[in-house]
Amino acid sequence: MTDLDTLHLRSALALAEQAVGLSDPNPRVGCVLTNAAGTAVLGQGHTQAAGQAHAEVMALRDAAQRGSDLRGATAYVTLEPCAHHGRTPPCCDALVAAGLARVVVALGDPNPAVNGQGVARLQAAGMQVQWASEDIAQAARELNIGFISRMERGRPWVRAKVACSLDGRTALAGGQSQWITGPEARADGHAWRKRAGAVLSGVGTVLADDPRLDVRLVATHLQPQRVIVDARLDTPPSANLFSSGAAPLMVAAQPHPERVAALQACGAEVLCLPDRQGRVDLAALLAELAQRGINELHVEAGAGLNGGLAQAQLVDEWLIYMAAMLMGPGRALAELPALGDLGQAQRWRFHEITPVGPDLRLRLRGL
Repeated sequence: MTDLDTLHLRSALALAEQAVGLSDPNPRVGCVLTNAAGTAVLGQGHTQAAGQAHAEVMALRDAAQRGSDLRGATAYVTLEPCAHHGRTPPCCDALVAAGLARVVVALGDPNPAVNGQGVARLQAAGMQVQWASEDIAQAARELNIGFISRMERGRPWVRAKVACSLDGRTALAGGQSQWITGPEARADGHAWRKRAGAVLSGVGTVLADDPRLDVRLVATHLQPQRVIVDARLDTPPSANLFSSGAAPLMVAAQPHPERVAALQACGAEVLCLPDRQGRVDLAALLAELAQRGINELHVEAGAGLNGGLAQAQLVDEWLIYMAAMLMGPGRALAELPALGDLGQAQRWRFHEITPVGPDLRLRLRGL
């Protein structure tokens, strides 16, 4: 890996970022084409909406529009070129047909339909394949952490977002929570919503706050699917969830026929996934969402659902916006059982700590 290789791979990663809120359920991929020496960019592109062109094809089109000669050129891609016919033809074949000599890949594709086959096809065609350095690979992995989770674990990457005070309160005892954090944190939260294929909340939040759970404070091509855990289907048809965008997926444990009919009349899909205790089976829900192509699941819920996900060890990452205030008695960020010993506590590591306006954004992951 030369300095020029690193430069072009970082450019490809920046292009891949542009696929956030656009390419789901497909991964976010960027591609840069250069001459053999790496001194001139011949074409570039990123993944488009599902069913449209992948990053490599966009870069090849860009090169054609520039009149670039790609014979002997190098491609820098943030994810292994696909080797299968899905909605579009294999990208590895397009690179071979263009006459490129070398491909530098940031990360292998865990999709069983690819998973090394793309690289093998390139090498079989006589192309030189090199892998990026670990820091570049890690950046590519972070960009597609949900896609990788869905491919490798059969469930989305679950990110639970919370806004709270220094003493961990998400609302006053009476329910008032607007606004604990500032406008910068709220806009940043919408940027994380944009990353997600679905936003998950619970009926308690719907009844208390009547949220829309869409992306409004940042631009996006796609709106996430709204998913509501509502064991008894207490969500009223008048809720804001039904006033704009695609109607939500309602996940129940007790499918009362009259309530099902009322919600379906609003366009909602009702899914019944009971566990043995008569509650919604959260693990089964995550598996179902993965089957529907959800890569990242953004949770904006109350203490009950947060606690249920945490106790089931289904939270991969906490996204906590902490305000510099003390609120005293109020609502906790998660309902958890009392512990008899500190050794039983769930422990997390700080993955990132970033100031956002007057607040702090904390990202925590498991040890």
